[in-house]
Amino acid sequence: MNYLAHLHLSGESEKMLVGNFIGDYIKGNKYLQYDEEIAKGILLHRQIDSFTDFHPLQREARLMFRHEFGLYSGIVVDFIYDHFLAKNWDQYSTIRLPVFAKRVHAILLSHFNTLPLRVQGFLPFLIQHKRLLSYASVDGIIQSLKIMGKHSSLPSKSEEVETILLENYTELETNFAAFFTELIDFISGKQGVEIKKPDLSNC
Repeated sequence: MNYLAHLHLSGESEKMLVGNFIGDYIKGNKYLQYDEEIAKGILLHRQIDSFTDFHPLQREARLMFRHEFGLYSGIVVDFIYDHFLAKNWDQYSTIRLPVFAKRVHAILLSHFNTLPLRVQGFLPFLIQHKRLLSYASVDGIIQSLKIMGKHSSLPSKSEEVETILLENYTELETNFAAFFTELIDFISGKQGVEIKKPDLSNC
């Protein structure tokens, strides 16, 4: 999963949110160097990634991008899942996305000195350009992939991503909805993280 999903799945704990956000940058047992609650967030990040990587629905989505992106198709799907989460945010959260993003920014800034140097380097950009909010649009996701393509080994094929996404939009959105429901149940059950859900019974 990408940033927005990891942040949402951190529950109410600020330190677990910090740990979940930096999880990709803490390797091996280096999580032991952190505050216990942040360490829990790092381990939660790994559990989310493991659940995602081996889930048949995520594999199904990856197949749509496998020809163009090979082993990087999972990264592309992570971004696309964040798009559908942001687009349908009110179905998964009790607070509005702009409010959530502002809370996240404040928490991460308050723990700035705890963040790995690479995260310190890109956090101001993420905040200034409102990346979490931008995920709600297809253009926002494509722009994020373009940026990542410039700073990583991800193939710079954002136009291909947009084409595949738009051609399979309904199928991918249905895929995400089914997958994310199972992921929330996994986090709430086996990991014991409380994810507050909106009451959709009157919708």
